[in-house]
Amino acid sequence: MHDDIDQIQRIFIKELELYFGSDEKRIRHAKKVLHYARELLSKEQADPYVVIPAAILHDVGIKAAEEKYHSSAGTYQEQEGPAIAGRILLDKDYDDENIYEICAIIAHHHTPGPQETINFKVLCDADWLVNLADEMDTTDIPALKIAIDKIFLTETGKKMAKEIFLP
Repeated sequence: MHDDIDQIQRIFIKELELYFGSDEKRIRHAKKVLHYARELLSKEQADPYVVIPAAILHDVGIKAAEEKYHSSAGTYQEQEGPAIAGRILLDKDYDDENIYEICAIIAHHHTPGPQETINFKVLCDADWLVNLADEMDTTDIPALKIAIDKIFLTETGKKMAKEIFLP
């Protein structure tokens, strides 16, 4: 299974690089999210066949959002991303059931609801591990502790965030 996941990862990284072209910032972000997603997968009972492609493709909607709405706002990314990711996944003959879940995750990865799957939680936590430093003042330790407990959806994600961001 490990080799299979590594192959899937290589395929979708290549697709992401083709899609974003010279936009190294977006590619670098996806690779960082992927790194944390793999770390979380080693401790959480999530499906790597969903989480790995979701981590790589979670922000593909940003390019269309910027072109269409002149904004990279999360709601626009969620609106545009599923169709783009779905086309990429279908083009690679990915499993229909997994495509549906990956696109559902992408469709609301900025706006979690109360009944999310473990796959969704792992993706969101990986994304927050990358984004937290950009979203808030990491020197405000009391606020950071509260934010970590509120934002992160898995115990592993909370633990990793505390190790990374708290002194």
